[in-house]
Amino acid sequence: MNKELAEQIALVVKGIYGKDLDFEVDLTRPDEKFGDFATNVALKLANKIGKNPREVGDEIAAELTKKGMLAEVAGPGFINITLNDEDLINNVNSFIYLADEDEKTYVVEYSDPNPFKTLHAGHLYTTLVGDAIANIIEKSGAKVVRVNYGGDVGMHAAKSMYAIIKELGGENPKKLSDISDDKKLNWLSEQYIAGSKAYEDDETAKKEITLLNKRIYELHAKEDHESDFSKIYWTCRQWSYDGFAEFYDRLEVKSFDKYYPESSVAELGKKTVEKNIGKVYEKSDGAIVFKGEKAGLHTRVFINKEGLPTYEAKEVGVSIQKYEDYKFDKSVIITGNEIAQYMQVVLASMKMFKSDLVENTIHLTHGMVKLEGGVKMSSRKGNFLTADDILESANQANKELNEKPDFQVTLAAVKFALLKNSIGGDIIYDPKESVSMEGKSGPYLQYALVRARSILSKAQPTATTTNNLEPDERKLARKLSEYPEIFVISRDELSPHHLCNYLYELAQVFNRFYENNRVLEDVRSDIRLFLVEKYKNVLEEGLSLLGISAPEKM
Repeated sequence: MNKELAEQIALVVKGIYGKDLDFEVDLTRPDEKFGDFATNVALKLANKIGKNPREVGDEIAAELTKKGMLAEVAGPGFINITLNDEDLINNVNSFIYLADEDEKTYVVEYSDPNPFKTLHAGHLYTTLVGDAIANIIEKSGAKVVRVNYGGDVGMHAAKSMYAIIKELGGENPKKLSDISDDKKLNWLSEQYIAGSKAYEDDETAKKEITLLNKRIYELHAKEDHESDFSKIYWTCRQWSYDGFAEFYDRLEVKSFDKYYPESSVAELGKKTVEKNIGKVYEKSDGAIVFKGEKAGLHTRVFINKEGLPTYEAKEVGVSIQKYEDYKFDKSVIITGNEIAQYMQVVLASMKMFKSDLVENTIHLTHGMVKLEGGVKMSSRKGNFLTADDILESANQANKELNEKPDFQVTLAAVKFALLKNSIGGDIIYDPKESVSMEGKSGPYLQYALVRARSILSKAQPTATTTNNLEPDERKLARKLSEYPEIFVISRDELSPHHLCNYLYELAQVFNRFYENNRVLEDVRSDIRLFLVEKYKNVLEEGLSLLGISAPEKM
């Protein structure tokens, strides 16, 4: 509706003053008592034509009123516009999305768990927010490629391999069969913690782990699948991958199109850095670095003294590989805040030889996820908050409220609780609040959808024949008409929390409407059933974009 109304205003201006506007018409949503839309077009135009803005506002408002709207001037020249009921109904009946992302390709990278380590709460968050962002972009008409990137090489893998070999009594891959399926992931997590502790506390272990790091790179280079060392590595890496797949299935998120292990891009990153020595990167004490100070940042190592690529070089590799694979128009990367500064250095270095790629890359970062009263995460120390901790806390809270808790409700509780926060800051997750059927929660919206479905199941919705709206009907229609605008804001800002806020507000408006108005077997059933159906459709679609479905009954 914004676009159509803005075009009408532009035509009115041209009709009055005989000239096209050389600026966009801004439309905002004022408080309901002032109208459906407000614009400052008179203020902006007055300066250009040398007239009083109030006078310009009156002239534009008069012409808009002739077209069936109610337009009034407020303050120094703001125009408040109220649509007639017929236009509002038509607007609700035919939502128009801005499909200006048609034929564009977005690569959205999120989740990014590392094999050999447990999925922590941050992985849960980035998986859910990445899924929602990808859904929203896809709805706008773009081709979306969902990718996942994880560290299967590097010191964390070497630390795990050190502890695994110690636990197995040497390089004895056959002993891995002694570990039952239900204990594999926890066992791997324990080995990473043990290996990290040995690296910090034992100088001899530290040297061995450093050598193991080289061996892991070498087995990839040689494509070694035969040595006992490689058999342990490949088996344990696959355990992790199987665990990731089960995790994503459990979360009911869309499948990834591509998984990039660090090992698959490490060599590309290393060669790219080496190719740009002297132009971008430089040698320093046996390592290759980028001196970010010239870009207002800091120096980081891209290839270490051992000749191995660091995380930074691998990021160079995966960025280039993603573009070579998909020729994307935009690349969206979602990570924790702790990656922000190092990614700034990576992108600053790449801008010197891949400027277009960098300009089309958007890096979103988020804070930590903590339980109410929780502690800071540390996967090294083993006292971190896992993804399962969050899910289990929600499930437990759900059990306390319901004798037979539905995991679909638990999942909605977690998803909405995390997604309703704007991306960037830390998130304190309150399990009891998240599963509540009252207040701003996923289960509350699930129930709102189930309720609407129930109403419609008792009557056949018919095409509306009423062109006038009673006050409560108009409030609901007005709120429904905001949906395309909220969708566009959520898409443009890559921020699902706008959609969360809107759906909650919409459900509140509907509840007040339903409490005060009879829907079935009423003289106004046609328009009311029409509004209920549109409400159901918007709520259903909005929740779907967030990755939330609703059970048939609650």
